[in-house]
Amino acid sequence: MPAYSDRAIRSWDIFCTVIDNFGDIGVCWRLARQLAQEHGHAVRLWVDDFPSFARLAPGLDTGAAQQELAGVTIRPWQRTDQESAQESARRFAGITPHDVVIESFACDLPEPFLDAMAIREPKPLWINLEYLSAEPWVREHHGMTSPHPRLPLLKHFFFPGFEPGTGGLLRETMLGAQREHFRSSPAAQAALWHRLGFQPVGGALKVSLFAYPNDALPALLAQWRDGPEPVQCLVPAGLAARQASIWAGATGCEPGNSFSSGNLTLQVVPFVRQEHYDELLWLCDLNFVRGEDSFVRAQWAGRPFVWHIYPQSDDAHRIKLDAFLALFRQRLERTGQTEAENALTSFWHSWNGGNESPEWPALRVHLATLADAAEQWQRSLQHLGDLAANLAAFCENQVK
Repeated sequence: MPAYSDRAIRSWDIFCTVIDNFGDIGVCWRLARQLAQEHGHAVRLWVDDFPSFARLAPGLDTGAAQQELAGVTIRPWQRTDQESAQESARRFAGITPHDVVIESFACDLPEPFLDAMAIREPKPLWINLEYLSAEPWVREHHGMTSPHPRLPLLKHFFFPGFEPGTGGLLRETMLGAQREHFRSSPAAQAALWHRLGFQPVGGALKVSLFAYPNDALPALLAQWRDGPEPVQCLVPAGLAARQASIWAGATGCEPGNSFSSGNLTLQVVPFVRQEHYDELLWLCDLNFVRGEDSFVRAQWAGRPFVWHIYPQSDDAHRIKLDAFLALFRQRLERTGQTEAENALTSFWHSWNGGNESPEWPALRVHLATLADAAEQWQRSLQHLGDLAANLAAFCENQVK
């Protein structure tokens, strides 16, 4: 196995395959920018789906073989099952791997690049950045290694997480200050409303809705429509907007479309870049999020949130959902908020494919309590350090 010399980590290769349009690339793009901008490291990001990536990074040139954006070098690649061995060899000819190579979410590095890693001296550090999970086994597997069966390379497994003994969560250094400035600045909030193309509905509960297609959505929209208070629901253009528009009988689901019925105002907003999505979360009283990246950002927002976890055919997602709920509910248990705890659990289960329709009134009555719990939760997560800094420190420790 490779013996790492005493050296500093200064450069990174990050390989990403775009799954479900935005989840994996959302994490990788955020990590790449943070390593480049906050740590001053050279970062080369390899992405297999530029059109989807461009939704998060509007300045991206989808036809360029190489480009610089936000301090990051960006290059295209294709997985082995989508590109011939000859094409892959040509793509990586003359490429020298950086100090650290991140295989995000077990995306499988291309063979020519692995071969280049094996002959590089000193050997690059190979990291498999895993999916986020609250399951207890994560702490036991964080930092474990696995040798390559053919090459003198050692893979290290790095797990994000919510507890000590894990890698923590991605969080930019200035995020908290930016959040507080936005919350206290009417001008910043007005600028976001202008960017979204709408104005706030006076006295309405503000809700952002980012979700996969969901059988529970029509029932929830009907409850908002027929409920006792106005609800302004902001839906980023995409899958949930399409489903909501069909429910509303609207002719389209493009940004700028709006539909009102009863006490519900449903508005389709543009799919914004990551920085502005944070502002949308800060703006709203309740956030529905999906996947991994928006799930993490909702926690840093310190607002009540509902998670639509990526559904898996073997129902493994339910185990992951309950593992996170078990941790989050501890915040409510400590203050004796049993009813709020039960309402949150019931609603999340219904939203994620349970047999019952989501009970909005039961959740609504506890939003203030859940807001306090969300604020306490995000403060506790800060004690873990941020994932980019933890990952950099982990890599430095491996080469000392």
